[in-house]
Amino acid sequence: MDWYALRVKPHKERTVFERLQSEEIEVYFPQVKVKPKNPRAAKKKPYFPGYMFVHVNLEEVGFNTFNWMPGTLGLVSFDGIPASVPAKLILELQQRLAEIDAAGGLEIAGLEHGDHVRIIEGPFAGYEAIFDMRLSGSDRVQVLLAFMSKHLQPVKIDVTDIKKIEK
Repeated sequence: MDWYALRVKPHKERTVFERLQSEEIEVYFPQVKVKPKNPRAAKKKPYFPGYMFVHVNLEEVGFNTFNWMPGTLGLVSFDGIPASVPAKLILELQQRLAEIDAAGGLEIAGLEHGDHVRIIEGPFAGYEAIFDMRLSGSDRVQVLLAFMSKHLQPVKIDVTDIKKIEK
């Protein structure tokens, strides 16, 4: 059995994922936590929109199973031959996504104390600040902002309201 990348039609990832699971095909659908502005929107989004990974024996399941399945565009292939994905890559991807989830989601991953950020939403939108820390058990962070004086003041805001500034 090998891992293969399966191309999926736009916004059909969850439907295809559920179908593959119901057919007892091992599937890995990498997703990351997000905090949408709309509370009814999905709390996770695909890490690779339009793709997921299946772990199958193609001789048993058949190549055309994935070509004709509703919502799919077939396996990633080169010259008509499905390209296998190394199991090590799948494992490393799972570990990286676990790190992102542990950090509080994609918005926080990669932010470290002292990083410069821009506040993009809320009453402080447009200001630059310094990332201080993630607040435990929430999707909020603390940034240091100088807005009424030259002294930095700690401000607690939603993580989706900031964006890292690349210097």
